Amino acid sequence: MSRWNFDLSALRGPQGMSDEDLAYCGSKYAEVRDALYENPYRKGRSGEAPGPLPMFKSTIRNAWSGAFSAHADLMKQAAGRAVDSRADLRWGPDGKGFRRIVAPNGICLLGVWEITEESEYSGYFKQGAKGLIIGRYSSDGNETRRGQRRSLSLAGKIYPTMDPNHADPLIPASFMSQEDLGGMHTDFINDAMLRNAPDVTACRRGIYLLILARAGLVFSLVDKVADARQLHEIAELGKPEGERTRCPEHMLLKMAPRQARIQGKNLDFRDEIYAHIFEPGASEPTGSIVFDISVSDCAVNIGIPGFRRVKVTNWRRIGRITFTEAVASYNADHVVHFHHPGWRTNRNDASTAIRSGGRRIR
Repeated sequence: MSRWNFDLSALRGPQGMSDEDLAYCGSKYAEVRDALYENPYRKGRSGEAPGPLPMFKSTIRNAWSGAFSAHADLMKQAAGRAVDSRADLRWGPDGKGFRRIVAPNGICLLGVWEITEESEYSGYFKQGAKGLIIGRYSSDGNETRRGQRRSLSLAGKIYPTMDPNHADPLIPASFMSQEDLGGMHTDFINDAMLRNAPDVTACRRGIYLLILARAGLVFSLVDKVADARQLHEIAELGKPEGERTRCPEHMLLKMAPRQARIQGKNLDFRDEIYAHIFEPGASEPTGSIVFDISVSDCAVNIGIPGFRRVKVTNWRRIGRITFTEAVASYNADHVVHFHHPGWRTNRNDASTAIRSGGRRIR
């Protein structure tokens, strides 16, 4: 970590689309995996090391930088790039990536996505679908420790292969899942209910409501819906040409009931994840984190913008994610990129997409 100069609050790197984003034609799983391990905050692949993990800051100033300028609105640039860029790694002109305006602190997880139960859905929601997955677990704000009000989240990219050394670049399917966007007192990550359409209790953010409000406004302008991400990329991954897309409306990711519960006062969620994967003092991972994948098409939205409840019923467990590696690193915070699936008026019809070619069309 000593070779990197950290400014914990200042933004760096391109927030908007770049030539690097436009040139994207897929990536190799091994390429992304190797990049994540290039500069770990802790020695080797072990979760055991002295000293704290870095704490990068999500600030009101950064969220509102350029808000009243037609050409320098950094949050608007970042939102457009998040939706339009499929890039998996964004190195930037200096090779040091970019600073996230929100969720700047995270830890990456590697493992397998698997659908084990029958379903009426297509692509990688269909029974038997199995692929490698890279996820980033983060907290949407500056609170990372147990006892604080955090909004825990898991973004993922699913590769349609089980070969970690697959020779050709592939374009993975992306998803976003999160707790209440306003934050919750979820002491154990075991209990976090991560959904693609989470509740929103904005008043819990205090002064940092200004960051949440800014992000909500920008995503509404850029891509219509600010507080939910559809799942059509998963439903279309590996789908035969000509087959109709059948995509669930809601997905819930929750750690399996049998998962151990890691004790510790004021524990950082990154340390909690490391403790699931590594035995104390071990240099190689021997543990795992299993998330159950549940889906539903039955929900009712209640409330107003900034205070919304999504009441979902008839959850059905159809599979699992098993993570067997974890790494907190500079590149996990600044280089790896998780595409936000663009909104469609009809989630099963690509022709109803809100954005095309970097511009809003509806």
